[in-house]
Amino acid sequence: MPSSFQAFCRRSAALPALGAFLALLFLCGCAQLPQNVERPVSTAIASPASGTALADLVQQRRQADKARYESGFMLMGGPQAAYGSRLALIEGAQKTLDLQYYAIHADASTGRLMRGLRGAAERGVRVRVLLDDFHTTGRDAAVLGLAFIPNIEMRLFNPLAGSRDSRISRFLNSIDDASRIQQRMHNKLFIADNVLAVTGGRNLGDAYFGNAINGNFIDVDVLAAGPIVQDLSRSFDSYWNNERAYPVQSLITREKLQAMRDRARKADQELAEESARAQDANGNPKPPNGEPLPNAPPTAAQRARAWDEKPLDLRTATFVWAPAVMLADKPGKIPADSDPSNAKAPGLLVSRPDDKAGTSRGAASLEAASDRAANGDTVVEGLLQLIGQARTDLVIISPYFVPGKDMLRAFSEARGRGVRIRVLTNSLASNDAPVAHVGYARHREELLRMGVELYELRSEQASLGNVFGSSEGDSTPGQSRAMLHSKVLVMDGRLLVVGSMNLDLRSQLQNTELALLIRSNELSRAALEQIERGMRERSWHVDLVDGSLQWHAPEGSDLKDTRTEPDASPMLRLMLKLFGPLAPDQLL
Repeated sequence: MPSSFQAFCRRSAALPALGAFLALLFLCGCAQLPQNVERPVSTAIASPASGTALADLVQQRRQADKARYESGFMLMGGPQAAYGSRLALIEGAQKTLDLQYYAIHADASTGRLMRGLRGAAERGVRVRVLLDDFHTTGRDAAVLGLAFIPNIEMRLFNPLAGSRDSRISRFLNSIDDASRIQQRMHNKLFIADNVLAVTGGRNLGDAYFGNAINGNFIDVDVLAAGPIVQDLSRSFDSYWNNERAYPVQSLITREKLQAMRDRARKADQELAEESARAQDANGNPKPPNGEPLPNAPPTAAQRARAWDEKPLDLRTATFVWAPAVMLADKPGKIPADSDPSNAKAPGLLVSRPDDKAGTSRGAASLEAASDRAANGDTVVEGLLQLIGQARTDLVIISPYFVPGKDMLRAFSEARGRGVRIRVLTNSLASNDAPVAHVGYARHREELLRMGVELYELRSEQASLGNVFGSSEGDSTPGQSRAMLHSKVLVMDGRLLVVGSMNLDLRSQLQNTELALLIRSNELSRAALEQIERGMRERSWHVDLVDGSLQWHAPEGSDLKDTRTEPDASPMLRLMLKLFGPLAPDQLL
């Protein structure tokens, strides 16, 4: 998720001082997006049953497992498997690599992936990268250099006009079109040869792969194989060929980008020199008095040594073969520049479950579920339609949980049918965008009185881990703030949903999203076991005691129950009280 500034832009209604605002607006307000941009149409390659190494591998795995269904899935909660899967797709691709992301940060982990993409392009793989434009400023603009490499095409979705040197100037340049800032392409896809793909909640960057010092996101991805990947590719193509997608070369020149990279490199060198002066001969931080620092955070060198960067071995990856469907918002959810009315054209791309072995109860029930979800205009609205089918149990992980009227009504009706509902979200202290917590906190007591069970992630953990209970990634030295970023739903112990969406009004009404619905008792059961462990051992259980909120400490911890937002500073708690009554849910 976003940096602190992005959280400010997207989650806060605050504005700069009027004088500075008007001055910057005057200086930046002339920039416009280019007109009559050429966008050569291209589509995913046909996916033959054989012909590429990855296609042959999937076919062999399916036959060895004597799979009934054509599509297979592997859940990846740990950062190393998530990173290794992407490395494996890069190394294994022979025809195409298609990437669609909300954010690609210019840092160490992404650098390795970008070098891999360049290598793939050099060996003849066609690479297409579709990136939302919000993060392509300052240091992160360096990733745009991919667009100038032969055999790599890169496009930016819903771009903002203005200089890329400063996110503030671009924000001010677009202040007269605030909806453009608010409406983002939030989808995440990493597709190789149209037969294997990774999708879920992760963007690309150190904090998403357990490699950041100050804080790391707890996230979940799915590695998908088989025909479902062709559905994901059709979604990618609909965005890639849309008029909202601008080739990078139409927005910035190679020379301008190089100048920005030179400035960033100079800043990095100055920072490295300053850091070196503050380290001893072994690369450890030096305190002012020369004494060892207790619990010192790991240095970059230590993190690099501890971080396992090996590709995932796809030959031994454990797939669960099951019927699945894709839900994806159509790109028209974000208005086009050519539309004078600036009107949204929402709608869903909905795939159909495969069932080559004949009609089965699982495929039939999933088809009914997808038909029900298709009644919604957006991915989140489709999931609310699904909640209307829940019979016994509903478990939700949503890091930014801001239930609007539709969600509250869906929860209330489900509770009326006797459905048990459990929600895991961020605590105030673990939320990287604290203002988003406001929209959740104002509905917390109403949800509890409704009978919804609420859990909030601890902000600090002894190790990174993840809510799926894996020890993977725990080798990262030192402690790091844990921030929930997973987007998961498990319904009735048989339907698993993993995607890019949050259950909030931003995902429902503004951002484009994508989700996989997998009908699998095995995957649902495995996910439930680990999520429940995360709720018990790594989360605060929020309850109403004598009419007041109380946070019950995680099992096995030495923490005490509390009546105030746990681990949060007085300033954060004060902000919640002051800002809460003022901010509308749709802006959080």
